[in-house]
Amino acid sequence: MTGTLLIVLVYLVCLIRIDLRFLGTFLTGLVVALLGLATAGFYVEVTPLAEPLKSVWLVIHVLVASLATAMFAIAASLSVVQLLQARREAAAHAAANGRLARALRTVPSSERLESLAYRCTTYGFVLWTFTMIAGAIWAHSAWTRYWGFDVKETWTFIIWVVYAGYIHARSTRGWRGARSSWLSIIGFTAVLFNFTVVNIFFKGLHAYSGIS
Repeated sequence: MTGTLLIVLVYLVCLIRIDLRFLGTFLTGLVVALLGLATAGFYVEVTPLAEPLKSVWLVIHVLVASLATAMFAIAASLSVVQLLQARREAAAHAAANGRLARALRTVPSSERLESLAYRCTTYGFVLWTFTMIAGAIWAHSAWTRYWGFDVKETWTFIIWVVYAGYIHARSTRGWRGARSSWLSIIGFTAVLFNFTVVNIFFKGLHAYSGIS
């Protein structure tokens, strides 16, 4: 639920500098779906913090991770719209009378959408990198080691690799268009997997949520 709040807040902050109003419907739908999932399947009673969590790093680590997730969510939403826009641009004559096509005429070009998605992903990647660094520092303080290949740590690294691959492929290998869009979407899917399936079905040192 905190993550959905930050998605909306980051989106509103982005609106100050970039006109992303066309993205409001997509982000609202995503937030409503995530809120429904959070309240229906992830709600637990509040309990006292476990000892390793009693640290200032709880606020830093989790807040930065949530901000990174918000940037990735906006990037993924832009990528979805980019795929739709690219399809309309490729077959504009066939979809000229469609309701979706008429709506997409008010949206920036697929090239512009891809550029915005890349920018959001870059910001999110920087925040996610700091998330890993902060987590390692906290892990050393709590468990006397920086890295232990706990399942949550491993998935955090996998997500970092996916987005690093996306940034590298787009900036140096010329991956543009649909390929970059799908990489962005796959990356955000991995983020959601990390915050849902990993928390429920995998046990490890990060299993504090009480979800079972």
